[in-house]
Amino acid sequence: MTRILTILYLLLPFTGLAQGGSEIYLFDINSRNGKFTLSNPVNITNHKGYDNQPSFHPVLPIVYYASANDSGRTDIMSYDYVKGISRQITNTSEREYSPTITPNEYYFSCIIQRDNGKQDLGQYLIGGGRATVLINNLKVGYHTWIDASSLLLFVLADSTNNLHYYNLSTKENTIIAPKPGRSLHKIPSQQAFSFIDKSNPEQWVINQFDPATKAVSKIVNTVGKSEDICWTANGYILTSDGEKLYAYKPQSSKVWQVIDTKELPMLTKITRMAVNKDNNKLALVVSE
Repeated sequence: MTRILTILYLLLPFTGLAQGGSEIYLFDINSRNGKFTLSNPVNITNHKGYDNQPSFHPVLPIVYYASANDSGRTDIMSYDYVKGISRQITNTSEREYSPTITPNEYYFSCIIQRDNGKQDLGQYLIGGGRATVLINNLKVGYHTWIDASSLLLFVLADSTNNLHYYNLSTKENTIIAPKPGRSLHKIPSQQAFSFIDKSNPEQWVINQFDPATKAVSKIVNTVGKSEDICWTANGYILTSDGEKLYAYKPQSSKVWQVIDTKELPMLTKITRMAVNKDNNKLALVVSE
């Protein structure tokens, strides 16, 4: 399957990137005895304007992200961190956000923001092409795949945003929780998913959702009002308060541990983050 994925990826055109703006940095990440170290920072966007929402392919050495052009419309880009090559995948008159590889690894799904205000969920072949719309009856803000036919969705509504369980085959659409955050993730080595519960304005919480039972349980409080997290393959949650990085391992850690980033001055106003499946690359969104 890796050979097919590589052929699809090579169909993409090359693109040049300009200097400036908010950036995505890629780091080597190492964990030993619960202590994390970051090294070899690379600015993979180096582009004036919006560059955000990094997401790794589970097989290929690729980071996908959303990037705004000169008119402010976002397209999906990718960066090959072995070859050091950036490519533009979508080039549309609308806006694409939140690229996420589908379970079969041949497509990425993304939010398609229409000029009429609608936000559909669509998918593209990883080599580009025309979008296939998957969900157009909800205003989807963020998403993650549970399996080949079901997803967790952050759905925007007039009164309050809600976390939905949605099945593409049966059209089952169940509200799981109100006021979720934007970070939706599978928990490594479990058939469960995490989301941020923002229903208590005094203290946000990282919760766990079990798709089999639809049960929700608490994992840990967030660091301040941070709604951006990611999971490492060995079961740690990473997060940031904007300036510092923290790590926490459920059932093991007592408190959030600070990761030493003193020698990394580019880490200012940290927001979105992602770790690859091999657990050796970390993508961080920062502001210059």
